[in-house]
Amino acid sequence: LTVALVGCGGGGTATPQGSGDEEAAPADSGKVYIVGTEPTFPPFEYVDENTGEIVGFDIDLIKAIAERAGIQVEIKSMGFDGLIPALQSGNIDIVIAGMTVNEERAAVVDFGPSYWEAYLQIAVTADNEDIKSVEDLKDKTVGVQIGTTGAFKAEELKAQGLVKEVKTYNTVDVIFMELIQGNIDAVINDLPVTEAYMARNPGKIKLTGEPFEGEEYGYAVAKGNKELLEKLNAGLEQVRADGTFDELVLKYFGGE
Repeated sequence: LTVALVGCGGGGTATPQGSGDEEAAPADSGKVYIVGTEPTFPPFEYVDENTGEIVGFDIDLIKAIAERAGIQVEIKSMGFDGLIPALQSGNIDIVIAGMTVNEERAAVVDFGPSYWEAYLQIAVTADNEDIKSVEDLKDKTVGVQIGTTGAFKAEELKAQGLVKEVKTYNTVDVIFMELIQGNIDAVINDLPVTEAYMARNPGKIKLTGEPFEGEEYGYAVAKGNKELLEKLNAGLEQVRADGTFDELVLKYFGGE
């Protein structure tokens, strides 16, 4: 899930920082860095229905960072659970995918500074009046996206006897379709992503219960790739300092 993690209220709170008027670094000798993402996680990354291109907050952010860092990037769609293995094998150079920073991941990849904080929350169909808290999941089936912090949380709740069954899916859109069709009882997912789905599909689902602990999103590079990470971190500082980060927050989250 999330820079593991950004602020709350309406999906998240940006935390811009840094200052200065640094100029973009010189171009990086023509090398194109491959950025892996999983584009069913709006508004962070998703496929534009009109153009077929991968767009979103994360995509605009990494492109802006790359421009300031003087490097070229190309976006590649992958399954979420394949992102870190692809980074480790060298098939991609960077991951940005609403990925939560946690100890397990940080042991095998290097994260940049967190850029967003989010929370997990339960979602149910709009007419569901039975599930109002975690305690109400005891005899229920919960849907999650593979490899996400929502999946980790659901498995944790199952181990505690608070969830009957966990069903895992590859993409968020499939999870919500399964929820609406009645094949699962609830979803545990990143709050801003669920809110984005609700905005596009009004009256279908709703949030219930209290948000779980926050989590932060970060971009990642292969373990030990200090040179690339330093370039990206410097680019992020400039994006924050020149107001671009705030503009992207306004574009995708309405300034929340």
